[in-house]
Amino acid sequence: MIGLAALFLLTATLYSTVGFGGGSTYSALLVLWGADYRVVPAISLVCNLFVVTLGSWRFARSGAVPWRRIWPLFTTSVPLAWVGGRLVVPQLAFVGLLALSLIAAGLAMLWRPPPDREAVERPAGWREPLIGGVLGFLAGVVGIGGGIFLAPLLHMMRWGRAKDIAGTCAVFILVNSVAGLAGQLAKPDGFDRLAALHDYWLLVPAVVVGGLFGSMIGSTKLTARHLSIATAVLVLYVGAQLAYRFAIMVWQ
Repeated sequence: MIGLAALFLLTATLYSTVGFGGGSTYSALLVLWGADYRVVPAISLVCNLFVVTLGSWRFARSGAVPWRRIWPLFTTSVPLAWVGGRLVVPQLAFVGLLALSLIAAGLAMLWRPPPDREAVERPAGWREPLIGGVLGFLAGVVGIGGGIFLAPLLHMMRWGRAKDIAGTCAVFILVNSVAGLAGQLAKPDGFDRLAALHDYWLLVPAVVVGGLFGSMIGSTKLTARHLSIATAVLVLYVGAQLAYRFAIMVWQ
């Protein structure tokens, strides 16, 4: 468990430097560690909450959360994150979806967003509810927050300033993690899954320390680009390991 906690600490540190929670990689590490896949999303979402709560508070305090513009994302993401968390999926589908999510997330992090001067703030339309719903559902099923996918999409849409997008993603991860966890607990054996957290209690202080340390690193002179690349390398490596595990499961 100490080794797994060290990996969670590293993950929380890298993710929090760029404003994310790390839920996708937590889930993958748990699967690779041999945890029961049915309790994986609940553990990942709880760890996510501890990491992104601090980040959301920091962004909100600095005025980097455009509250009037982000609510269309939540109108669909919150209920669908709950539905995704409530859904019972087979192990093969869970591992395959998680591996695909990690690889896509790693590639998304390598993409370089356009400079702030190209950003154009537009009123919310149909795209925000659609994006929020898809990412919210994915968040509930596999135990992620969805912000790692939301950020590049908003940059490509030239949705707003980089700082506002980062703040929006932090709050998006927080809200979806709460809704997804509520869906997980709404399953017939939901509270049994929450009780399984007792065996993984060491992961919580690990991600708290990692989140605090990552926030400090993110505020230094290290460039966000370098931090994103380092995080992407970790995500792609874990995603490849999980994809290999999925391939073995398919051929067995």
